Order: sequence, then C-alpha cells, then structure tokens
Amino acid sequence: MGYVKTRDGEEIFYKDWGSGDPVVFIHGWPLNADAWEDQMRTVAMNGFRGIAHDRRGHGRSSQPFTGYDFDTFADDLNDLMEHLDLTNATLVAHSMGGGELARYIGRHGTGRVARAVLLSAIPPLMLQGPGNPEGVPEQVFEDIKKGILTERSQYWKDASEGFFSANRPGNKVTQGNRDAFWFMAMHENIQAGVACVDAFARTDFTDDLRRFDVPTLIVHGDDDQIVPIDATGRKSAQIVPDAELKVYEGGSHGIALVPGDKERFNRDLLEFIKR
Repeated sequence: MGYVKTRDGEEIFYKDWGSGDPVVFIHGWPLNADAWEDQMRTVAMNGFRGIAHDRRGHGRSSQPFTGYDFDTFADDLNDLMEHLDLTNATLVAHSMGGGELARYIGRHGTGRVARAVLLSAIPPLMLQGPGNPEGVPEQVFEDIKKGILTERSQYWKDASEGFFSANRPGNKVTQGNRDAFWFMAMHENIQAGVACVDAFARTDFTDDLRRFDVPTLIVHGDDDQIVPIDATGRKSAQIVPDAELKVYEGGSHGIALVPGDKERFNRDLLEFIKR
C-alpha cells in the first residue's frame, strides 16, 4: 500500500495486492478501499493484481474542503493509473464509483483499460426529472444532506438498513456488515459527505457511457433501495455498446459485502476478467 500525489498536491491512499493484469476497484460513497477486501483477495489469489484507493475526502486519503466533483475524481484516478503505469486494466466500480469510472473513460479514454464492471452504479443519472422519471426525487437527496449535517454518526447507522436491504424478510445481512458501513462512513469528512450528494445526484454520465469501447459487465440488484435499477443499471446497459447486464434477484445495494451475494459477484467477476 502507498500514496500517490495528485496534480493538485493531494494524497490518495491505495492498496496493491498480488501480481498480473491489474484490477482496479473504485469504492462507493461513503466507503473506502476496505469495502473491496473480499474482491481484492479473490483476484490476487487467482493471478491478478488487485488495487483499490480511497477517494479524496474518504478513508486515509487527503481531506480537503473542496474538489468533490467527478472531473476531479476522474483525474485522481488517472493520476493513480499513471503513477502505477497500469495497462490492460479492469476497472470495477460500485455505486458512486461508477460515476468516477464513467467520467474517467469520458475524460481519459480506454488506452489503459481492457474492460469495465459497473456494480450497483449511479450512471447514467440519479436525479428524477422529466427525462428521467425513474430517478430519485430531489427531496431524498436533501434529506440525506440534512441527516449528515444534523448528526452524521446516527445517520450512518440508520442508513445502513436500506443500503443492505436489512429491512427485507429473510435477508442475510449481518450486524458486522452494518457496523463496517458505519465505521467506513465515519472516516469520510462531513464536507465530502454533503458535497458528494450533490455530485452523484446531479451529474449526467450519458455522454461518458457512450465513449465506452471495451467489454462491460453491469451487475445490479433488483431490490437496490439506494440506486434504483430502472434509472441506472438497465439504462446504462442500453447506452454502453454491447454491455452485459446481470440482475441479482433480491439483491441490495451492498452486493459485494453481503454473504451469498458477494460470493456470487466474486464468481461473476472472475469469469468476466478471465475471458
């Protein structure tokens, strides 16, 4: 593990496990690289190099007050890719990280990228509007920001329920899942928490998705209570050329962490990157 200094002087923390073709994991909000440990170990044990970084404002990376927009996040990812001189890479992104992946390709192309995986990801657009009736109403995002600013520790404890669909009968979510979510969320600074809500709610990634020219796997749960599949995963699969969509029946937003779903995702991921 180490740090890369960005073009604007911030420091981005990353983990780097194994050897072989790189698989770069991009975490969701409000998490950090630790959310990917199951997947990093899986790829490292199967002949690949797993890399995951903490987004600025999250985890062990720099904690600036500004810079929480997707152009900046994409350029941070590019700094990491260039610092490690990664080629033939698979980019795997969860939730908000899907916007980072999409904007990276939109701004920097696929010269270093062999394939892409969007997991429970936010593209093309989260915010509900006349052209996106399946999206999330603006008031939901305002309530999220209010929750963070009112008392963020309790907000994150409460938010873990919907994140993992822990409110569904027969769910396999553990208390450990919910505690880990809270722990990672508390390592995101409060300003990043609020600013990222505006960024992932309002940024339109449609044009970025149209620039994808590598094999792309889209995985989404049909019980995702955070990023609704009809506004995101299904639409992305229609925009990205020749994308493959896998829908996990009853899958929550936290697919990569929940027992049962994470093992299925790990198998699907390995099958995809070994093609």
